[in-house]
Amino acid sequence: MTDEKGRGDGSIRRRPSDLVMATVVLELVGLALCGAIVLVAWPFGWLPDSHYVALMTAMFAAKPAGELYREGPPRRLAAAAALLSLITAALLVAAAADWVFPTAADHDLDFLAGFLIGTPVGAAVFAWFYNRANVA
Repeated sequence: MTDEKGRGDGSIRRRPSDLVMATVVLELVGLALCGAIVLVAWPFGWLPDSHYVALMTAMFAAKPAGELYREGPPRRLAAAAALLSLITAALLVAAAADWVFPTAADHDLDFLAGFLIGTPVGAAVFAWFYNRANVA
């Protein structure tokens, strides 16, 4: 991620776009790992559900936002806004996916699609609010 100097007090500002790109790349790595697990486990009759896939991708994708959160004093507004935007985006995408593809709801794929799209949105909101709080 690209670091930018803050106001001169030693704070480091990161662009939200860098955090979103890192989150998306790590989500893809998490999905690739889940795909490898499925390929190995499929002959044995085990297929992971979408909640397991969402948990695995969250473990990979949360690293950049976690590093940013640990850098300085925690900002409650940034964390609350990120969580609220992640939930809102995930529910909107899940509802749209359920409406467009009703058969996908049987396998909870609408939940997975909403979560995969909501995670970068939450990371972007978190970085934006966090950087605004450090500037103020």
